[in-house]
Amino acid sequence: MTREGERAGDAQWIQVRVRPGSDRDAVLAALFAGGSAGVHEVGDELVTAFPSSAEADAVMHALRTSSPDAELSCGEVARVDWSQAWRDGVRTHDLGALSIAPPWLAAGLDPARTVVIDPGMAFGTGEHATTRGVIRLLPAVLRTGDRVADLGAGSAVLAIAAVKLGAASVAAIEMDPDAIGNAEANVVRNGVAGRVVVLEGDAELLLPLVAPVRLVLANIISSVLVQLLPVLDAVLPDDGAAVISGILHEERPAMLEALAAHGWGVTAEDAEEAWWSAAIARR
Repeated sequence: MTREGERAGDAQWIQVRVRPGSDRDAVLAALFAGGSAGVHEVGDELVTAFPSSAEADAVMHALRTSSPDAELSCGEVARVDWSQAWRDGVRTHDLGALSIAPPWLAAGLDPARTVVIDPGMAFGTGEHATTRGVIRLLPAVLRTGDRVADLGAGSAVLAIAAVKLGAASVAAIEMDPDAIGNAEANVVRNGVAGRVVVLEGDAELLLPLVAPVRLVLANIISSVLVQLLPVLDAVLPDDGAAVISGILHEERPAMLEALAAHGWGVTAEDAEEAWWSAAIARR
């Protein structure tokens, strides 16, 4: 897709559109590593743009390597301030007990029931159905005073939401080092620094170390969720619960089978767009 005579001052950018496939996190990482100034969602696609075809080519190659089942397309678009376009696409989400808003839309909202998230490069703005699904399910499973672990915390949106709904403390575990600073800033922004601690590392290794917890939140791809089930079984008490998300509708039957095999049953579920979320407890 390289074009003769392409110049930095050309009026066209190259837009890259991706249906992420099974590894959304890898796709996001590849886009940002390739120089994307901002990624926004259009339906089930992640969309960004690059100022030259050379940069877009490099990102397309990285995407094919990091997520082989991703569906990719690209084409010329008018040159825009992509970071501003991304910002303009983020909105406030009213999810019942709580709302999620970016800082530039938070003025006038009740701080007690608003999670203010400046997402930066971390996942978790309220723009994705999996985040919204967990927050809609949270009030039914969270008990006042609970100790909670948030696995794959990203921007720490779910950890902050849990505290605003009554959790005593939350360990927000995230293995992407680029997300840690953003998560910590969001924790401070929401005034919950005394009750949310952000930890960098592998959830499978860190979860036993932050126990005891009564509730686990895990918005992670389904294959990782299945790997974590034995750890949940070992860490959570008899009355423990979890809210899981990041599961596609077509993966629901396989996930129900895996849950049953480990002695877990679904107590509530949420569906939006292509995604399924569930609250689970021991049978």
